[in-house]
Amino acid sequence: MAQSPSSPLPTDPPPPSAEFAAPAFSPLYQQIKGLILQSLQSGEWKPGEAIPSEMELAGRFRVSQGTVRKAIDELAAENLVVRRQGKGTFVATHQEQVAQYRFLRLVPDRGDVHSEGPAQRDIVDCKRLRATADVARALGLRAGDPVLQVRRVLSFHGVPTILDDIWLPGGPFKGLTAERLSDYHGPMYALFEGEFGVRMVRAEEKIRAVVADATQAGLLKVTTDTPLLSVERIAYTYSDVPMELRRGLYRTDHHHYRNPLG
Repeated sequence: MAQSPSSPLPTDPPPPSAEFAAPAFSPLYQQIKGLILQSLQSGEWKPGEAIPSEMELAGRFRVSQGTVRKAIDELAAENLVVRRQGKGTFVATHQEQVAQYRFLRLVPDRGDVHSEGPAQRDIVDCKRLRATADVARALGLRAGDPVLQVRRVLSFHGVPTILDDIWLPGGPFKGLTAERLSDYHGPMYALFEGEFGVRMVRAEEKIRAVVADATQAGLLKVTTDTPLLSVERIAYTYSDVPMELRRGLYRTDHHHYRNPLG
């Protein structure tokens, strides 16, 4: 297959690095997917923008449209791009209504997150500090590296429901302040995406049952013996780079955690 001058495809297998190294072969559509991902990561196409058509990408990479289509199908399944009938394929964005609650699994016992309306946000604290060992490990940093720590409370219909402690690497989020967070009325991930060029593309969570300490109970307006759901999330940008550690405490007296399977 001929190479595009601007986007060369890997054709020569790398030298074996171990005695029993696995073959370096990957299907052609996976190679095309990787090249499209490189363009997404470099910012060639911004969140919300249309990417070139399948025909244009096929010409760019010197492959068939079917190969490009299969690559885009996988990217769409991973919520990295969005197909719109009759309009084309667009870079997914957290600005879209359907994506605003992509990682939030807490839903009201009646209705859903959309019928409940947006949460009211209270930024309790926002400060820059040095990463502790556990925070550094989660974010792929070194202990002592600068991080931004944010504490906020999300309320629904006036009831404090979620207490979030959030840690962000200091470098990519230079300039983020409590005032900026308070003034921004859209989803936090949309702010990260639009103003700091950091798009969260996937997340992993750990969940356990806990009770609040006195400070946490005060912020959530519950007693210290109230059972809460503890959700620890690491959110990643492209190439599995961790960009956020979030530890949330959820009240479940009027909400529940919903995770569709399959």
